[in-house]
Amino acid sequence: MFASRRRALSYLSAAALAAACASADPEGATPSETEGPFYPIDTNVERDADLTRLAGRSERAAGQVIEMRGRVLGPDGRPVSGARVELWQANAAGRYAHPGDAANPSPLDPNFQGYGVVQTGADGGFSLTTIKPGGYLVDAQGPRTAHMHWKIASGAQTLTTQSYFPGEPANEVDFLMRAMGDRSRALIARAGAAGTDGAAGFDWDIVLA
Repeated sequence: MFASRRRALSYLSAAALAAACASADPEGATPSETEGPFYPIDTNVERDADLTRLAGRSERAAGQVIEMRGRVLGPDGRPVSGARVELWQANAAGRYAHPGDAANPSPLDPNFQGYGVVQTGADGGFSLTTIKPGGYLVDAQGPRTAHMHWKIASGAQTLTTQSYFPGEPANEVDFLMRAMGDRSRALIARAGAAGTDGAAGFDWDIVLA
């Protein structure tokens, strides 16, 4: 279900969006995507790898707990160690803890961190525990399926992109995925083994140009 809202967001116009999504990515590289308007204003807050729990609170964030696992790889397929991986997302109700989403009538979740940062290991691997975000509607542009925002930095290289979930009916109508066409397939995570405490597991590799 999409969160019900009426709001204007600073996404690209339809024409500009189509032009941006038509640009070719280096062969095999993970496609870039728009950062969107909800990158956290203050990243110097709690940002550990478990977004479902906040210090000083006993309750866990609402929603389906998931474990997002992946690897950051170079164009030659070799692991990229020490890469900085940032994740930010909406909560299970489809709302961001961001002033720009204040008009959204869906509730905030006081137990949800919403932002995390990890560093890849020697094998290029990373893992974050979070919740599956809710979808929502964007005025004049249409629905957004469940998705996560990512920023990966290694040396002087930075990739900003998004990831999606397999088997979501809303993937077919999401306006950003439609603008990307077949390129969006590289951004769909794979269902994987269950995580700790029975969390749903998803695996997604990121290939830098």
